[in-house]
Amino acid sequence: MAEMLYQRDAYGSTLVELGRANKNIVVLDADLSSSTRTRIFAKEFPERFFNFGVAEQNMMASASGLASCGKIVFVSTFAIFASGRAWDQVRNSISYSNLNVKIVASHAGITVGPDGASHQALEDIALMRVIPNMNIIVPADAPQTRDAVIAAANSQGPFYIRLGRPKVPTIENKGKFKLGEAQVLSEGNDVAIIACGIMVSEALIAAGNLLNKGIKAKVINVHTIRPLDTETILSAARSTRGIVVCEEHTVVGGLASSVQEAVAENHPVKVICLGIKNRFGQSGEPAELLKEYNLTSADIEKAALSCIS
Repeated sequence: MAEMLYQRDAYGSTLVELGRANKNIVVLDADLSSSTRTRIFAKEFPERFFNFGVAEQNMMASASGLASCGKIVFVSTFAIFASGRAWDQVRNSISYSNLNVKIVASHAGITVGPDGASHQALEDIALMRVIPNMNIIVPADAPQTRDAVIAAANSQGPFYIRLGRPKVPTIENKGKFKLGEAQVLSEGNDVAIIACGIMVSEALIAAGNLLNKGIKAKVINVHTIRPLDTETILSAARSTRGIVVCEEHTVVGGLASSVQEAVAENHPVKVICLGIKNRFGQSGEPAELLKEYNLTSADIEKAALSCIS
């Protein structure tokens, strides 16, 4: 049984690790430090932590100012607010000047659960992906969250790191994390399943069920949406009979669009996309919502069978 861990806990502990090693690390939050886990950093480094209250736009603008003075700024709030409410400041104050601001947004996707549509960011990757200079990472689990945060701290420029609310299974044998380099988690030449975030564990379950039916699926964890590992995606397109893309996000503008653009331009193949399709979220338990929006391992298995039929 895979260990279930919060990505947010990994983020909070990694911030402290980075803060001890580098005095230029500062952290900003918008009155949600308990939920985002930046409170762990605030407790150890209160002089380098700033709570902006419910003022996300001001927080992003201030982050750009601190970064322009040589600080490495980690800024956190819920994904719906980081991507939607503060988009203007992210675009014009942070990304336009290619500043060292690392936006780590939690509570993304429908697995926010009972908070409902107003708090379920289903469009955030798309909103960030249209902004030049923005790097985008969607870690698959807690250990990969740590890797992503360290990579962002050690890289120049703005980052958007997307985390969820619930505990997620720890994926074994992922190999070393490298920015912009997808991870092939299982080999197969029948169909490719490309996933990010919490959908990676569902993809692996689906691949196991498919193998019991004699179908070998290549599972790819595309943790970095930008820069995209186009070569690994095209290799999968060339070596399999089709691709299934799964993400806890709208199928417009996120991982699915990234994959479709890559293959359409270089090696057209059949691509089936599992994600949110022209719908808002709604209140419910995470497992219920994944089933409602066709994002379970059973849905992936069904799509894979359809892809190669």
